[in-house]
Amino acid sequence: MEDNRKSIKVTKVEDEASSTASTSGFVASVESLAEARKFRIIATIAFIAAIGFEIGGILLLQKPPVSTTWLIVLIVADLIFAVIGSLLWQKANRLDPASEKDKVKFFIQNQLGLIIAILAFLPLVILIFTNKNLSGKQKGIVGSVAVIALLIASAVGVDLNPPSQEQYAEQTKEVEALMGGVNHVYWTGSGKSYHLYQDCSYINSARTNEIFEGTVAKARELKNISDLCDRCENRRIKEKGVEGE
Repeated sequence: MEDNRKSIKVTKVEDEASSTASTSGFVASVESLAEARKFRIIATIAFIAAIGFEIGGILLLQKPPVSTTWLIVLIVADLIFAVIGSLLWQKANRLDPASEKDKVKFFIQNQLGLIIAILAFLPLVILIFTNKNLSGKQKGIVGSVAVIALLIASAVGVDLNPPSQEQYAEQTKEVEALMGGVNHVYWTGSGKSYHLYQDCSYINSARTNEIFEGTVAKARELKNISDLCDRCENRRIKEKGVEGE
């Protein structure tokens, strides 16, 4: 009988010098640290630009008659750079996560996008609704745009599942304990979990075009995946039970 199953591309994404997890914690690879540094520099420039557009909007409010069009343009530009900065900063945090031991640093590093969003929009929103140079109609239009921009930037900037060195180390050790010391998992571009087996039915299906393989840290770095597939975990536990008999 002819086999009509399609071939699924498997892409390996290991570092030349992989990140490691030990009893002392998670240590990012040299490549990951360099990549994180690059993203943080670009993100910082984007954050500065966002604040710059906010300042431009504030200055525009002080010079009547205030142009509604130009004010909206500045708000949109502010939003674009705030979002770009947040996404790049979060990418850097996944490459080089902070430690939970320093609570203040951990919060600031992981929620910097949210902090910048508030700084880049809240003062402008307040000044728009309290400004005497704007008509009621202008305040309604521009104020609504600014509030929506604040909400979007905040939603993108907040990290509800922030990465940490401790989390990476714990998840890596969990996989290694199941797989006999091997830190190797599989995932897809749209998946929410990483898998212990390439032939797991959740990822090896007709809908799958490409499967990625690498370390636990790589799954988090590239796709922000932090959940181990329950089906793979249960399968491995059963296999270990049989092996131990």
